[in-house]
Amino acid sequence: MLVKFCGATTGAEVRGVAAAGADLVGLWHGVPGGPADLSARRLAELAAEARATGRLEAVLVTFGSDAGALAPLTGGAGPSWVQLHGYQPPATVRALRALVPDDVRIVKVLHVRGGRCVEAPLIGAYERAGTDCFLLDAVTAGGRVGSTAVSLDADTVTALADRMARPFLLAGGLRADNRDRFAAAVAHPRFLGIDVDSAARGGDGLLDPAGAAAVTRAWRPCVTHGGAPDAPSGTVPATVPGGTP
Repeated sequence: MLVKFCGATTGAEVRGVAAAGADLVGLWHGVPGGPADLSARRLAELAAEARATGRLEAVLVTFGSDAGALAPLTGGAGPSWVQLHGYQPPATVRALRALVPDDVRIVKVLHVRGGRCVEAPLIGAYERAGTDCFLLDAVTAGGRVGSTAVSLDADTVTALADRMARPFLLAGGLRADNRDRFAAAVAHPRFLGIDVDSAARGGDGLLDPAGAAAVTRAWRPCVTHGGAPDAPSGTVPATVPGGTP
């Protein structure tokens, strides 16, 4: 199981979630008005901080749809994952796949509102375009996407997973105390891991190592009480199972 914490803006947050046993850290860029949105320069700096931990990989989280602008930010010293939030079409995934290094993973977010996923008919098209894995997230009743703290319906998650040929990450109001609610999703053969934001934040609004460790311990039982993994099993694989290299 991969564990991702999203929306870091400081080096201390990056190092803190690494100490909590995370595998991935989400860095926002191209999220207009987002509280954790970063400049391209700051994105690169925090991606380097993640790499320096020896265990974290950085994920570029963006609402952007210009593949030509996004691709140069990835690979090499930059993030090794790209998470496409918002409603980018399969053509954006195809263009990005053609431009990024082969070892950069592309994650397409699928948005669920009221038990309905608006992109569900496009799952196959996204896979053919080069999506390595999906991320399932909830949309608020008002239409807001990303870091909503709104939970998904567990049955909806497994129904969507059954339609996929690629792995999926689970997001949407995940906390240390609600893993059991998603037992069927965790047991699904294409389950890849979790993506958490709100439940790992402290009173100052920043990602909190203690909160992140509590989530990691609850969702990945191999993690010790101190927050560090019992063994280096959290390493991100060279290929995403079921995805493209």
